[in-house]
Amino acid sequence: MKKFKQIIVTSRPQQITKNFLVLIPLFFTINIWFSQQDISGVISIILKSLLALGIAILISSAVYYINDLTDINQDKNHPVKKNRPIANGDISGKLAITIAIILIITSLTLSYIISYQMLLATFTYLIINLFYSLYLKNLVIIDILCISASFVIRAIMGSIAIDYSIITINENQVELDLTISPWLYVVTGLGSLMLAIGKRRAEMKNLEQSNNYDQRIVLSKYSIPFIDSILNIVSSATLICYTLYTFNSESNSNVPDNNSMMITIPFVAFGIIRYIYLLFHDNKGETPEKILVSDLPTIINIILWIIAGSTILMVGKN
Repeated sequence: MKKFKQIIVTSRPQQITKNFLVLIPLFFTINIWFSQQDISGVISIILKSLLALGIAILISSAVYYINDLTDINQDKNHPVKKNRPIANGDISGKLAITIAIILIITSLTLSYIISYQMLLATFTYLIINLFYSLYLKNLVIIDILCISASFVIRAIMGSIAIDYSIITINENQVELDLTISPWLYVVTGLGSLMLAIGKRRAEMKNLEQSNNYDQRIVLSKYSIPFIDSILNIVSSATLICYTLYTFNSESNSNVPDNNSMMITIPFVAFGIIRYIYLLFHDNKGETPEKILVSDLPTIINIILWIIAGSTILMVGKN
């Protein structure tokens, strides 16, 4: 039982929230796929999205096993990470490799069942993170770009899973184009890049006293002023790009022509500013996933954003 618990801990269940990005395409196309005339078709689309979420959880868990194996020496020098099951020896290297292989095979098999495009997206996610764990995490700037790319691929996986779904409207079967706006991919990339930069900043602040960069070699190549500068640029760009998305009424943007989606801009602005506040005031950026489940203002803001966004999309449905 203890061994099973350690296996679950190494899979990082607390970071499952990162994989919810897979559901972004489902949310931003709700006005297209939701139909009271075909509830079974609607349920099928939702199940496809949830399957994609499951695949993302499996492949990301495999990546965490690989990352812990490659980082085992650095983790042993970290005040918190030294307690991870692989670092402290609760899970052997052989067992960790076996579990990682099982997770990879399962996620790739499920991806292939959906489509070869999903298989390609999942495999790309795996390759990027494999190279990240082995080498790219030590390259300044490249490391945070890899993290950002992983988040974008999650959104792409969610889009692939539900695109070209069939639904019945007025007794006719219709193939749906559920491709989301390119602006949302840009926002996803910039938003995740902002979180990655904040994570690096928090890690550096925690190392200010010890200067023990063996915990993460790449931190020695960063500086707080540089990180603050790019954080300002990326956070501003994230808000600007989301704003552009809300009033881009082109056919592939899927927003109401009356620009009512702009009502959701304050929620995104608050989320970004709140995150920066927690980063600078409480130094919580090292574990951004905890903010999503522990910071009450952030939780309320996300709920209100979801309600406002889905309502606007449904009311403005063509």
